[in-house]
Amino acid sequence: MTEPVRDVAIVGGGPAGLTAGLYLCRARIDAVLLEQQMPGGQAVYSPLIENYPGFPQGIPGPDLADLMKEQVEKFGLEIMSFSPVNRLVQDGPAKTLVLDKGEVRTSALIVATGRSPRKMGIPGEDEFTGRGISYCATCDAPLFKEKAVMVIGGGDAAVEEALHLTRFASKVILVHRRDELRASSYLQERILSDPKVEFMWNSEIREIKGEQTVQSASVFNNVTSETTEVPVSCVFFYVGNTPNTGFLTEVVELDEAGYVKTDERLESSVPGIFAAGDARANLFKQVLIAAAEGATAALAAQRYLESTGAIKAYQGGDRW
Repeated sequence: MTEPVRDVAIVGGGPAGLTAGLYLCRARIDAVLLEQQMPGGQAVYSPLIENYPGFPQGIPGPDLADLMKEQVEKFGLEIMSFSPVNRLVQDGPAKTLVLDKGEVRTSALIVATGRSPRKMGIPGEDEFTGRGISYCATCDAPLFKEKAVMVIGGGDAAVEEALHLTRFASKVILVHRRDELRASSYLQERILSDPKVEFMWNSEIREIKGEQTVQSASVFNNVTSETTEVPVSCVFFYVGNTPNTGFLTEVVELDEAGYVKTDERLESSVPGIFAAGDARANLFKQVLIAAAEGATAALAAQRYLESTGAIKAYQGGDRW
């Protein structure tokens, strides 16, 4: 039996996808959101978000994600759990998302798949993932109470998570390949003054060792060419991200890093396919920016449906 064609399918349930769903459902557009894990995206891994308007004391990422989910559910957004999208097929005016089990056909598509932590490909990384290697201190910090841990990176994410780890670990060793941090100045001030944090400057992790779990990490100093074996119970990686856009390869235009290129309406090189948030080729990756782009993509998708005559579910509500 042929699957019905939805007005809009949103792939990804982070701030961009949830905001897009909110706008579409309030406008009574037939929309479905596909999310592999829990809604909220990378925001759920932030211990405290201090730059989202309306929360003067800041708000934990998981709490903000829960509020967003509650809001879209109030307006009736259908959220569907799914396995990864294997590919996207142009089927006449419709777009077909091919999943492991079944498919979703839609007139318009909003890509809000975000990005995933980049792996370094060093010895021990795959072997000890989940057994002393983590990409989320917010998730795993309580497991390493009163133990020495290591953080790899020097940007905002690395510093934020290192500061979170100080609440649990006996010592946090931050390894950075440069001689100064790239994080925001206020984060630098906090971590540089924290007595629980030690720094290994001009250094790179080369190997992770252990038996059943992580026991140490080999760190190479780029200035002295010395390798130091550092005893730690966990290594947390924050060395960049890769966009989750593999299913769009050879369908829409991507930049050299794999992010979706769009115009000012957030429409990709294929009419009716839009991108928002961290999967889009934009300058900054922020929760607030992702939410704003989700709204823009939803409004642009609605206008696309109206211009092509594909819209079927509008019954009133907010317009432009």
